[in-house]
Amino acid sequence: MDIQIDYYFYSASPFTYLGHGAICAVAKKHSATLVPKPVNLFALWEISGAVPPGKRPPVRQRYRFVEIERVALFRGLPINVKPAFFPVDATLADQAIIAVAEAGGDALAFMADIFAAVWAKNLNIADEAVVADILAAHGHDGAAIIAAAKLEAVAAIRERNSADALAADAVGVPAYVAEGEVFWGQDRIDMLDHMLETGRSPIIVTEPA
Repeated sequence: MDIQIDYYFYSASPFTYLGHGAICAVAKKHSATLVPKPVNLFALWEISGAVPPGKRPPVRQRYRFVEIERVALFRGLPINVKPAFFPVDATLADQAIIAVAEAGGDALAFMADIFAAVWAKNLNIADEAVVADILAAHGHDGAAIIAAAKLEAVAAIRERNSADALAADAVGVPAYVAEGEVFWGQDRIDMLDHMLETGRSPIIVTEPA
């Protein structure tokens, strides 16, 4: 059976960065097609009731820093818990990823370096020059991809992804949807792996409690 995993993310999300290698490994393990779908995170938060980190109570802000560093240590990844360019508008990076995918490029490899740019390298992914350099490192024409990323058609794909994420009950990022079941958070990747390993039926709730 062909397996597709819809991969909803926002390029400035620390937990997307921390889970990227793991979800790619699970997809490879199960010969699944991992479909990257950048979203407007704020549109998801409007529905789920979440707020940006800076507007959360101090206790939740402190715990977020602990969790980011803990997961980075667990996964063996470099991390700047308070990166130089965060918060940052990830729209350009998200849409560049869409443009790479639309051009038939390896979006997943490019994504890895975009995420690391924020959380490991203290780079500004809202800066066209930064994004162009990462594109060039992956063999892309930076100027051409950035021009494509600014097209209304590409922006529309991101908005459609956001609508799809909401329809799948993804309340934040990263979220992974397989066979209609949503797994929210990089700490749910093992559970997705378990579902694919065992072949259990997906758990889907269509009515509110």
